[in-house]
Amino acid sequence: MPFDKKEISKEMIEKAFQCKTAEDLIVLAKSEGFDITKDEAEAYLAEISDMELNVEQLKNVAGGSCYGDCPDYECDY
Repeated sequence: MPFDKKEISKEMIEKAFQCKTAEDLIVLAKSEGFDITKDEAEAYLAEISDMELNVEQLKNVAGGSCYGDCPDYECDY
């Protein structure tokens, strides 16, 4: 079931990073009100397992500025 990515909080993402199996991620998703298939869970885990953020990207994800070189009032990101 597709969902709006804006509905996913930073805390939910942090919990997803802790999941080791697709089944763990499915249980987490259901506890947060989302239904995902095993194939979707496996795809998400594969995607996040290959992610590594540099210091600047990590600051931006953690609530820093946008990742573009624009002032906040012009940011399209």
